Amino acid sequence: MSYAIIETGGKQIKVEPGRFYDIELLPAQENETVTLDKVLLVNHDGDVQIGQPLVNGATVEGTVVRHLRGRKVIVYKMRPKKKTRKKQGHRQELTRLMINSISLNGSVVAKREETTAESQTETEA
Repeated sequence: MSYAIIETGGKQIKVEPGRFYDIELLPAQENETVTLDKVLLVNHDGDVQIGQPLVNGATVEGTVVRHLRGRKVIVYKMRPKKKTRKKQGHRQELTRLMINSISLNGSVVAKREETTAESQTETEA
């Protein structure tokens, strides 16, 4: 099992190829490929590369699936005995990113497995 820890939107996320993650909004269109180069750690079958702070030559490629908004968060402020109340809501803009591959020094370490309708029908037959 291969994975990487990346930094995006001020957060650190453990990512694996073939999975999708909701991260902070990226300036990219849907179905566009995005390369993330702030990789903090790469693990490939027990071989761990740790960056200080970033791993040199490591990149993570992903495809933007869609843009969405997160759950609503209610912020309620009240000052007791002053009759002051303030209710505010917030929904974070998110990007759903499908991770395609993890690369280290130009070579692909881990790649997403493509599943198509043709390969599924072949296995059923």
